[in-house]
Amino acid sequence: MKSTLLSAIIGLSIAGLAAGAASAQTLQTVKDRGMLRCGVNTGLPGFASQNDQGEWQGLDVDYCKAVAAAVFGDASKVQYVPLSAVQRFPALQNNEIDMLARNTTWTMDRDTTLGLAFAGVNYYDGQGFMVKKDLGVNSALELSGATVCVQSGTTTELNLADYFKSNNMNYNPVVIEAQSSVNSAYDSGRCDVLTTDASGLAASRLEMGNPDEHVILPEIISKEPLGPAVRQGDPQWFNIVKWTHFALLDAEELGVTKDNVDQMMTSDNPEIRRLLGQDKNFGESIGLPKEWSVNIIKAVGNYGEIFERNIGVNTPLKIQRGQNALWTKGGLQYGMPVR
Repeated sequence: MKSTLLSAIIGLSIAGLAAGAASAQTLQTVKDRGMLRCGVNTGLPGFASQNDQGEWQGLDVDYCKAVAAAVFGDASKVQYVPLSAVQRFPALQNNEIDMLARNTTWTMDRDTTLGLAFAGVNYYDGQGFMVKKDLGVNSALELSGATVCVQSGTTTELNLADYFKSNNMNYNPVVIEAQSSVNSAYDSGRCDVLTTDASGLAASRLEMGNPDEHVILPEIISKEPLGPAVRQGDPQWFNIVKWTHFALLDAEELGVTKDNVDQMMTSDNPEIRRLLGQDKNFGESIGLPKEWSVNIIKAVGNYGEIFERNIGVNTPLKIQRGQNALWTKGGLQYGMPVR
């Protein structure tokens, strides 16, 4: 019996090692394919949507481009895979995509049970509510008995239930899979309230028949740290996506931009020289070329440039940096040091 048990344990260990080895090949798979497959939202202005020419754009889209630039030195080598909230996790788990950059909240369940590895937080958000102005509501605490449109398969749906329960209020949920259909149901009057992340509400408001008729209520009812994710089991690929995120933040902190990155390569600042691969080859440890971060910044700029270009105060969304400012400016964004 002891011999049989030992053989079974050894067998499981070997199988586990084989599975780990098989999963730890993402970088080579991506290189062999010649294209990064990146899961994105089906359409969320400012984060992932297609313009009139069919080109993908947005904050999450720029993260896909940044990783492609790090790997290939070419941000165009991305295949965008639009996914609903329900589709996104199976697509990553089943190797249909290499990374997920789809306004996805980092939670314990997703980090453990679902086997995802979040590479960072590229947008700190929180859930809110939007109503029509003529409803005469000024606070979410006045929504008892309301009909609420919400997307299925999201933390939004769970937070909604928690909020109404904790405040002893009743509500009637209208649960729909596609966010575009959720928005349409709300705009047509099928429900009184639309709930999603505050950034999503700002984007959804722009898509209403008459945006000025809608108001976003002041309450933020949850923490929604959104960020890119990969499969667990491949530390090299996880490090590539993670350090792409940190490089974008470090570049902003050090004043390295898309326009000045070439000049910055001759800087005497040791932090800048390390980031840009001029002192020691930090890319080598994660399977990337020496100037991997230079390629990223040339392609998409730094984090601040990505933010302002896609969702900042000079865009239709008009979102302030707030929590997404650098730590040096009172925000939460903090890039780990390259050294």
